[in-house]
Amino acid sequence: MRAECIPEMNYPGIYFRQLEKEDLQSWYDYLSIKEVYEGTSWNLNSVNDLESLYLEYNAADKDSAIRLAVIDENNNTLIGTIGFHTISTVNKSAEIAYDLSPAYWKRGIATAMCKEITSWGFSSFGFIRIQATVLETNSRSESVLTKCGYQYEGLLKSYRMVRGVPGNFKLYSHLAK
Repeated sequence: MRAECIPEMNYPGIYFRQLEKEDLQSWYDYLSIKEVYEGTSWNLNSVNDLESLYLEYNAADKDSAIRLAVIDENNNTLIGTIGFHTISTVNKSAEIAYDLSPAYWKRGIATAMCKEITSWGFSSFGFIRIQATVLETNSRSESVLTKCGYQYEGLLKSYRMVRGVPGNFKLYSHLAK
């Protein structure tokens, strides 16, 4: 779904905006870097694989996924994405998902965007639970989540396919206060 109101990013020189079709190539470019996709369940063969997701992000259904672009203000380029999927308005819950170009790693950007979008999920969507699943080998993402107040709940064995192989994922959650 498209965002009615986009939150402000609390990080100098970085902002959120609606993800647009023109962003798909830049998104694919960094998602296809080994150090990015090896910590995720992404299995992309071309930029066309992102088009069906883009259509879902523009659906009118209030339970459809939402994804925002993360933009570097200095060169107006996409450096990451963040949003929610598995949204349940009935259960007031969603799963957060994010990615960031490795050129921007280790600057606190992922933590800042995760904190902001988590807060936005509680205040704008009324979620009472936001969860995250992290491939058990992705310690960088685990660190981001714990810095944002997410609590480890357990290991989900063979939870999602990871490029043709069942992957174990750690489950984290953040509950509304």
